[in-house]
Amino acid sequence: MLDKAAKEKIIAKFKTHETDTGSAEVQIAILTHEINELAGHLKQHKKDHSSRRGLLRKVGERRRLLRYLQKDNAESFAKIVKALRLKGGKQMMEEAALLVEKEVMPEIIEAPTV
Repeated sequence: MLDKAAKEKIIAKFKTHETDTGSAEVQIAILTHEINELAGHLKQHKKDHSSRRGLLRKVGERRRLLRYLQKDNAESFAKIVKALRLKGGKQMMEEAALLVEKEVMPEIIEAPTV
């Protein structure tokens, strides 16, 4: 669990404006920190299934927020993926690039091969 000082430090680093405490960027950063803490806990306590369930819930929430941010603000998405060094974020960035290519040149990508 994050203490108040650690949470404020994360908010200060990832806020988008002066009074920002709940933007997608801030929520993703907080969830990432909590996920890292829970992963460390589960390495020690392998049979703690309730914490594992909480970890999976946080991972799902972060994934949904990342997907939203990717659609809403691709530049901010790329920045936060790099700052937090997220593995799945790179895959989402590649998928977004493919979608852009598909929209720009649909006849080339969707052409049937003979």
